[in-house]
Amino acid sequence: MSATPIPERPPHLSATIARQLERWISEQRLPRGAQLPTEKLLCEKFGVSRAVIREAISRLKADGCVTTRQGSGAYVAARPGQGSFRLLHGPSPSATIPTDEISDVFELRCLVETGAAERAALRRTPADLACMREALVRMDEAIASASDAVGDDDAFHVAIAAATQNPHIERFQAFMGRQFSDSRVPTWSGEGHRSGRARQAQAEHARIFEAIACGDADAARAAAQAHLVCAARRLGLDPLRWGNEQLERAQ
Repeated sequence: MSATPIPERPPHLSATIARQLERWISEQRLPRGAQLPTEKLLCEKFGVSRAVIREAISRLKADGCVTTRQGSGAYVAARPGQGSFRLLHGPSPSATIPTDEISDVFELRCLVETGAAERAALRRTPADLACMREALVRMDEAIASASDAVGDDDAFHVAIAAATQNPHIERFQAFMGRQFSDSRVPTWSGEGHRSGRARQAQAEHARIFEAIACGDADAARAAAQAHLVCAARRLGLDPLRWGNEQLERAQ
């Protein structure tokens, strides 16, 4: 195995190495039960320390991709893509997440949430609309009192997903909400209220709700897309790197 040295250790290097190692397992078509190379060989291949390799193996173990045996090494437990799913930065809300990873997650959210809004416009029930409306009311109250509404923001998006009548979409949106709630904090912070970010986000929520309530699938998708583009820009991200020309026109 040839070495590909990494000159310095950026944040979450172990996550990057875990992703590269998972890709290598797939490329090599290693079957379940196959033993991975030794730590020494993996260090040489990826040009990192044993500590980083151990962290990467731990991540893959947590994802169900590998198992470890004391004194024996690491073994393939499941083919890549067949283990559990999590965002690469892990569950810690205090972690400093690289900008590229945040942008990647926003792109994932855009793909899922725009489709969910479209389906919700076609399938929503009166009960679904009531759940969305309740979350909107709570966010309106938070704006009036300049208080936090991160949980209500999450609840609004989960209510949209529930309105698709597809339980997998609902569960995935709930997962995304738990993993990425921190991205909503700047919107609902004191500074977020003072700068108008909270009010702007709520106006975007209202447009999504109105389109869903009217049963306008195209408008719901467009409103959800515009909301995510604006949310990304509020975090200083460039949504144009997602490669969708329509995003350039979404404001």
